[in-house]
Amino acid sequence: MSALTRFLGDTPLRVALKLVVVSFLVGVVMVTFGWSPHDVLRGIADFFSGLWNMGFDAFYRFLSYFLIGAAVVVPVFLILRLLSWRK
Repeated sequence: MSALTRFLGDTPLRVALKLVVVSFLVGVVMVTFGWSPHDVLRGIADFFSGLWNMGFDAFYRFLSYFLIGAAVVVPVFLILRLLSWRK
């Protein structure tokens, strides 16, 4: 097995054929939805930008949900453990 075949995971001709087929299918899907490569890259950049901008707010929201849930779950857990310990 040559180094190129080992690197590509298959023979170069088969890899090229697979890339042509997948590229065609992705192109059909993108044209169907009216997307361009620029739209996809802009969407990815906007996603990470939004994630960064709301990151701390999301963390505080997660923490508040956790504490509210723990206020109910932990006492119920302890009560159930105490009741099963008596048996």
